[in-house]
Amino acid sequence: MKKQKVSATKHGSSYIKAYEDVELLKQDIMRPVRMELEVLKPELYFKHFGINETIVCFGSARIPQGKDVQKKIQQAQKALEKDPSNVKLKQQLAAIKGLSSLSRYYDEARRFAKIVVKESHNRLTIVTGGGPGIMEAANRGAFENGGTSVGLNITLPHEQFPNQYISPNLAFLFHYFAIRKIHFVMRSKAFVVFPGGFGTFDELFEILTLVQTGKKSRIPVILVGKSFWNKVINVKALAQYGVISKEDAAALPIVDTAEDAWKEIVKFYKR
Repeated sequence: MKKQKVSATKHGSSYIKAYEDVELLKQDIMRPVRMELEVLKPELYFKHFGINETIVCFGSARIPQGKDVQKKIQQAQKALEKDPSNVKLKQQLAAIKGLSSLSRYYDEARRFAKIVVKESHNRLTIVTGGGPGIMEAANRGAFENGGTSVGLNITLPHEQFPNQYISPNLAFLFHYFAIRKIHFVMRSKAFVVFPGGFGTFDELFEILTLVQTGKKSRIPVILVGKSFWNKVINVKALAQYGVISKEDAAALPIVDTAEDAWKEIVKFYKR
């Protein structure tokens, strides 16, 4: 007797090859597999493009270029003139003015990336979070000077898209913050941190902790924006209270310009 062929549709999803079964990969039990894929996929691209040493630039996605923020201020003022008692509009205008005071750091981040590309002869790759604001500025600076730059984007409640200045095939989308941080740290030769909010603070203190505990070899971590950083964190006070050492405090220079940030990197490696 001839054996009858059984239709694959009878078995439904169980008959889909495991690596082709998207619904399987989305299940909670497959989280370790998904995390491993997020480690491996960028790694393959970095090896393909010969990216071995990076300079990481952090900073707020909200900080716009100067000319853009002035337009927003004018729009907010006009809206407030029509509705002077609107508390929400007043808050929006105050926030925009605050960002306006930081807009010069868009230009500093852009110029810093240009310096990195030029001085390293494109040996050092600029890496950012891949979004707008300071991240866009750093990717843009590298792009404008013919350099390579990477964007490590992540899914957020308010959808964020990669900026247009990331090098082709070097924009990545992550689900897990932890895996994204691994790729920030692995090849980094310096972290340059511009003004930012919770996300920037998270990334800054992550790298400081990794260096302090020896999980990452000592590298320069530089803050750009004296008026901002001296106001929002007091590293010297942490040392005075004894919760960090004086050496830890001294290892976090604060500068005001792209040129001075680059000088700190050069000084570190000369030592």
